[in-house]
Amino acid sequence: MRDLALTVIILGGCLMTLRRPWVGVILWTWVSIMTPHTQTYGFANSMPVALMVAVATFIGLAVTKDRRKPFLDPAVTMLVVFMVWVIIGWPLSHDPAGSKEMLSKVLKIDLMIIVSIMLLLTKQQIQYFVWINVFSIGYYGVKGGIFTLKTGGGDRVWGPGGFIGGNNEVALAFIVAIPLMYYIFLVAPRERKWLRRGLLASMALTAAAALGSHSRGALLGISAMAVFLWWRSDKKLVAGILMSAVAVLLIAFMPSNWSDRMGTIENYEKDGSAMGRINAWWMAFNLANDLKLFGGGFEIYLPEIFAKYAPDPTDIHAAHSIYFQVLGEHGWIGLLIWLSIWWYTWRTAAWLRSSGKSKDGTQWCAHLGAMCQVSMVGYFVGGAFLSLAYFDLPYNIMVMLVVAKAWMLAQAKSEGVMNTEPSRSIEREAQHDLKTS
Repeated sequence: MRDLALTVIILGGCLMTLRRPWVGVILWTWVSIMTPHTQTYGFANSMPVALMVAVATFIGLAVTKDRRKPFLDPAVTMLVVFMVWVIIGWPLSHDPAGSKEMLSKVLKIDLMIIVSIMLLLTKQQIQYFVWINVFSIGYYGVKGGIFTLKTGGGDRVWGPGGFIGGNNEVALAFIVAIPLMYYIFLVAPRERKWLRRGLLASMALTAAAALGSHSRGALLGISAMAVFLWWRSDKKLVAGILMSAVAVLLIAFMPSNWSDRMGTIENYEKDGSAMGRINAWWMAFNLANDLKLFGGGFEIYLPEIFAKYAPDPTDIHAAHSIYFQVLGEHGWIGLLIWLSIWWYTWRTAAWLRSSGKSKDGTQWCAHLGAMCQVSMVGYFVGGAFLSLAYFDLPYNIMVMLVVAKAWMLAQAKSEGVMNTEPSRSIEREAQHDLKTS
């Protein structure tokens, strides 16, 4: 039954995509993040769903007039620059043949990010895009939260596969998705009580699932988001009390083996896994310094590389850090380009948060900018301990922000005036975008 249902959804969605290519963006996001075919047990499990959706989306993109130029924000420009840098460096990498599969995967993701920016035009389409990201991660978050409650937190929550197959990786996805759930809660009509209550329950269960993963990175990411939310709050005392109460309840529920594992954060030098990560970070650092320009490529977690660059050549680990992952694979210049993507994305979120407060019709943009910043804090902190530099979800946050800003600028253009008071630098940027959009 699951196989048949998925096939009907994919085929029906592809047909809709030919006439409404933005549907293909929603479908692609669902397929790439949730990987629903992995939840089937028959013929659909091996069906090339991503390829089918991508082909239909590109056909729709080619024939539709409802598209825009993608270079709406410096973050998009830097993403393209990063793609070019990766392509140029690939033939010079340590193992071009071994890196080919990952290169193809990363470029496909980035290309669809650009296509998404071209096709998501209206407020409704942007909201659908936020929803599908939340649903794709929230599905596993709710399941994982229920599992954590049933087992008393004794067993770990694991991911469905792909980028988020491990417990640490899926935990990071959970904490990035929680603020997006809260965004939907903020913009949901108050009369839809069932939806708002369901979202609150989903947030609680997803947070429980993140803790149930026994991921130390997730705990640090959640803590960073909580501190950031408290700092942004107008009622810091009330917010602090509520956050502390929730934290005490969740942590008190977890078993002693969870507390023991979290306690290794303080005494990391006695933990073999933590020391293995530090060893991998030194490898990436030394490799980038030795190669000067380009990094070693995607295939550098090999005995011969660790033998040459790692303090302990016998302890071979993946990067376990988005920062050292990019550094080792693409060099210092690649890291700077990659960081600039997120610097400009953060600025766009700040622009939305500031400018969207001006009137009722754009307040959803302010909420989106604020919650995306919270998600980014979780990603920046939790990702410091995980190899998720190319995971779709953070790039989808960039899409949300860029297209929401484009929507606001289009609204301002149609009204003939900017009803906002951004800073001077942002105002100049907005005026430039109005002229070129």
